[in-house]
Amino acid sequence: MRNIVLAIIIGALVQAYAWFISYDMSIPPEVTTRVQSVSLDVGGPKAATAPITPAALQRVGDMLDRVKTVSSQVRLYASTGLAAEVPRLANERGIAVSLGIWLGRDEQNNKREIESALHMANTLPNIRSIVVGNETLLRSELTLEELTGYIREVRRRSRVPVTTGETYDEWIANPTLVNEVDFISAHILPYWEGVPADGALEHTMANYERLKATFPGKRVVIAEFGWPSQGSNVYGSVPNMLRQAELIRGFLNMADERDAEYNLMEAYDQPWKTNEGSVGPYWGLFDASGKAKFLLQGEVNDASHGRTAAVAMVLGALLSAIALGRRRTAFGHALAVALSAQALAAGVALALAYPFENYLNTGSAIAWGIGFLLMWPLTAMTLLKIDEVAEVTVGRRPIRLLPQPVPATPDFQYPKVSIQVPAYRENPDMLNETLSSLARLDYPDFEVMVIINNTPDEAHWGPVQAHCRTLGPRFKFLNLQNVKGFKAGALTLAMEQVSPDAEVLALIDADYVVDKNWLKDLVPAFADPKIAFVQAPQDHRDGPESAFKTAINSEYAGFFDIGMVQRNERNALIAHGTMLLIRRSHFDEVGGWSTATITEDTELGLRLLEAGYEGTYTNRRYGWGLLPDTFEAFKTQRHRWAYGAMQIIRKHWPHMKPSAPGLNYRQKSQFIAGWSYWISDAFGVLTAFLNLFWVPMIILADMMIPMLPFTLPILVAFGVNLLHCVLLYITRVKIPAHRIFGAALAAMSLQFTVAHAVGRGLVSDALPFKVTAKGGGNKGGSKSPVRVESAVGVLLLIGSAALIATNEFQTPERYVFAATLAVQSLPFLAAPLLFGLERARGWFRQSPDTTAGNSAAPTVSQAKAA
Repeated sequence: MRNIVLAIIIGALVQAYAWFISYDMSIPPEVTTRVQSVSLDVGGPKAATAPITPAALQRVGDMLDRVKTVSSQVRLYASTGLAAEVPRLANERGIAVSLGIWLGRDEQNNKREIESALHMANTLPNIRSIVVGNETLLRSELTLEELTGYIREVRRRSRVPVTTGETYDEWIANPTLVNEVDFISAHILPYWEGVPADGALEHTMANYERLKATFPGKRVVIAEFGWPSQGSNVYGSVPNMLRQAELIRGFLNMADERDAEYNLMEAYDQPWKTNEGSVGPYWGLFDASGKAKFLLQGEVNDASHGRTAAVAMVLGALLSAIALGRRRTAFGHALAVALSAQALAAGVALALAYPFENYLNTGSAIAWGIGFLLMWPLTAMTLLKIDEVAEVTVGRRPIRLLPQPVPATPDFQYPKVSIQVPAYRENPDMLNETLSSLARLDYPDFEVMVIINNTPDEAHWGPVQAHCRTLGPRFKFLNLQNVKGFKAGALTLAMEQVSPDAEVLALIDADYVVDKNWLKDLVPAFADPKIAFVQAPQDHRDGPESAFKTAINSEYAGFFDIGMVQRNERNALIAHGTMLLIRRSHFDEVGGWSTATITEDTELGLRLLEAGYEGTYTNRRYGWGLLPDTFEAFKTQRHRWAYGAMQIIRKHWPHMKPSAPGLNYRQKSQFIAGWSYWISDAFGVLTAFLNLFWVPMIILADMMIPMLPFTLPILVAFGVNLLHCVLLYITRVKIPAHRIFGAALAAMSLQFTVAHAVGRGLVSDALPFKVTAKGGGNKGGSKSPVRVESAVGVLLLIGSAALIATNEFQTPERYVFAATLAVQSLPFLAAPLLFGLERARGWFRQSPDTTAGNSAAPTVSQAKAA
């Protein structure tokens, strides 16, 4: 516990230091004069038609009161609707107004705007000018001739100066327009030109001077200058609140030094503005609630930095405590977990802060909510894998593994063992090979029960029955037809034929060839009355047949040499229905086999642990089976395991409650973690589909989703998964690099299969048992088993390429999102790649290398002679 507490403290201090050095503050030159003018929009596109209520007028008045604290003039962009009320309210507060006339393709609306503006200009004393149209040439909404006609009409009828608002380059490109206005109203926005912040002021003033030089004697007003505080970059222009403050304060001082007239854009943030990409809402001096983003004097800093840091450190400490629990851990292990938890917590805290620092519309709010929810399981899975890596590499060495062999005391009486071999339509030659290996067992007292299940074709069971007669009276042949409950149902019926004096039940699959010392070496473990079952690892003798089988055998080995060893340390073993020994009395006590799940072996093992008994494990190989014939069979097997896990979760989750008796904290946490691995694949597939859905939204609608929960956890999880695979295989499995790659490929190829099984398990509890095709040279069906995976993988790659190709402004967030899609495509594309290895089995014959694990697997001929 001391190691854990110390590690958590150090982890929190490291994160605190990281937040400290990342703290950004600035003290730009102070502004001592008032701002000449600021743009004011009081309601967005709906303001023209929204009802003018007392509450709306009060809100506008409040906006003007806040504006008056920094400036005595506002620029408007429209003159109808609620905007028409602003000049009167501004006049009451002593605020001057530059009226705006919004022009577009609607001629009737243009006329209404003009008449309203002229009425106010000719009746209110605080009107200083009229701006006829805003960037209508830039947006190609009017021709130069059409715009000129409107300007002439307004100039003819107005008592105040008249102009139009255009970017500085439009004025230079249309010199005849200068003759139609009383002054040049130029928009100079370096952000939109991709100018970095450190060159923005020089760029602005250079173009201001350029206008003055191009049109000497003409009054020039910088009618729009600003910088966004949030959003995506345009080339080298990066939105940032501190840069906004620095540039605004620098511009105000520079403009005063040069006696330049100007108007800042905007007074307020405009959350409704979606036609300018992700930066549209963030140009204001005030946020949407009216709070000043920064002052014109003193230090400028990120007020939310400290709050986010505090949340991250507390969350990191909680994650560390949950991950490490009440274990006895080495300090290196605890520190690695604590540091990782703090790093992951920082990402969660930043994602949590997103809606408080950004304006969310309905779509982005839903996106953030979904992404943030999915971020939690991805974060938890990542931390679990980091924990396992740290425990295996720098943690305590395993102490509960059985010795090889288990020593028997001189007075130990070897109990009778009933070996059960269930078979459903199995290749008879393969099954007879298994029985022959059992006949050679070096053990004093055992029986073998061959349990044929729902196999009517005599071609399958006839040769087996004959072989049992040859092997002698120890071999009992049971031919059970019309059995309900699949394998579990057959095993239950077979228990009626088990010898009454058999104290240990042994299970192997029909394709397993066993070491003659299997029982003699492991049965002595039952001398400890707490032991309910003894598990030996599965291995396979046909791994060297092809690159495909080598890859999937390496993937299996990782579980038995890594996962099972770690679970054994917590007395949280998963019982597997082959190479499994069970104490019969405990088996009977917990009710025997259950037909409520298609993974009856795992469910039985959990019930034995819940009853307070123990399981134990050896990582020495004592049996070698056959691998799935095809990738389709490989998927079928994993689908059954994952679906069975979901059935077990539905049945046993109450036993995982903290207050539930039976399992201790370490066991519960291990089972929950193990189940989470299945569910994490489902979350991985779900996030891939969600990210794929957002690609057209980003490209076509320039919609920016909350990137952090949709990218960083996925990229981090992928990196950790690679680290997890490589380090643990190097440490425990000890196989060459190319076989580690094969194991990773095999594991990734099953992500969609597992996700499908989890989804089915959430809505159904009646999926039939499907046998894994093996030992019969099955070449697979006529349809490709990887059609869905291939299609989704290709779509993800296309989406990634499309994001890169359309990233006109070289936005880093888009590149990160594209990288995320590419990473998410890998598990989907791994499926057709592994399927290709299966189909190319004749091209990649493997040398008779040993399989993964700590014991060499025999070839078929060697197995026969065992």
